[in-house]
Amino acid sequence: MRRAHSVFEMRRALERRCADPALVEAELAALRSQNLLDDARYAREFARGRAAIRRQGRFRIAQELRRRGVSDRHIESACDEVFAAHDEATLVRQRLERKLRSVRRPLDERRIASLYRSLLRAGFSPDQVRAAINTVARGARFDPEASLPPDASE
Repeated sequence: MRRAHSVFEMRRALERRCADPALVEAELAALRSQNLLDDARYAREFARGRAAIRRQGRFRIAQELRRRGVSDRHIESACDEVFAAHDEATLVRQRLERKLRSVRRPLDERRIASLYRSLLRAGFSPDQVRAAINTVARGARFDPEASLPPDASE
């Protein structure tokens, strides 16, 4: 296989190829006993890859893992472990800065709303997204230090 699979995904794949449910269960038990199939390890690796490479947030990662049939206890422990190492606020800022590099025109309310929705879809909390947009996006458009007259800074 090209990538790891959860127990749910593997069961579904085996059931498509084999009509005998007893044989499917036997094969799943064999894979588990050989440590080739482990939802906890799968959740950790999945969350680590999505956070580090794709810069996705906790909500999106949890949603994807649930869709792949991983139990909530494995999801929570994997997310806690991964986001202890990766600061979610930093991930939001990095993703936002990457998106702002492609923006050619000044940021208007419509573009800011589009960035907001994009970051929500990436799985970040609304509070973190608002904070990042207020510091990064609006800061790129308006620099209060540059608007002060030279003698007003004293």
